[in-house]
Amino acid sequence: MLKAIAIDDEPMALEVIKAHANKVTFVQLKETFVSAMEALEYIKTHPVDLVFLDINMPDITGLDFSQLLPKSCGIIFTTAYSQYAADAFNLNAIDYLVKPFDFVRFMKACQKAMDTLSKEEAETPYLFVKDSYDLVRIVLADLLYVQSEGNYLTFKEKDKKTVTRMTMMEALELLPNKSFMRVNKSYVVNLNHIQKIERHQVSVAEKEFVPIAANYHSELMEALKQIWTVK
Repeated sequence: MLKAIAIDDEPMALEVIKAHANKVTFVQLKETFVSAMEALEYIKTHPVDLVFLDINMPDITGLDFSQLLPKSCGIIFTTAYSQYAADAFNLNAIDYLVKPFDFVRFMKACQKAMDTLSKEEAETPYLFVKDSYDLVRIVLADLLYVQSEGNYLTFKEKDKKTVTRMTMMEALELLPNKSFMRVNKSYVVNLNHIQKIERHQVSVAEKEFVPIAANYHSELMEALKQIWTVK
């Protein structure tokens, strides 16, 4: 499931995207925004895989805004102007939809996004982080959670901890959104390692518990439905 948002200064354009997205089973449109800056604040605290992005907006152009997004975010530009297509693809856009577009064209763009983002995630089974003067390989399949403490992050794997100087936003850019989710201001957990979910915490291993903030609880449950059979 791709978690998506849409940004357009025209409310009617957002309604069209919302109607189309509701018909795509593998796209979950989480929010829509008429302000790009408000969308950027949302992205800082919520996992987003895909952004439907207008180009001509009053506060910032979509082309400029796209360069502020985490590298892990896929972008589908939605605009009434065809002349920006070359610039958009130079910025590694997944697709470029010219308004008005029908559902069939929208669906093709979404499928392209799913194929592209799934391939990128499959090709990144690990990452490297600095530990003092060394580079340490973190195997994503073994990573239980990431914890923020001041200007440092702790990457907790099954058998070791690695501490590095990095912000949580930098880590979220490196971690695949499909498997990792923020559950409070200081923790990101690997959904594949959650063994039990309680009202205020999750268990990710024996005697390893991570607290859940109330405003993340429902989103976490939605994410787990994609992995577990939740009744």
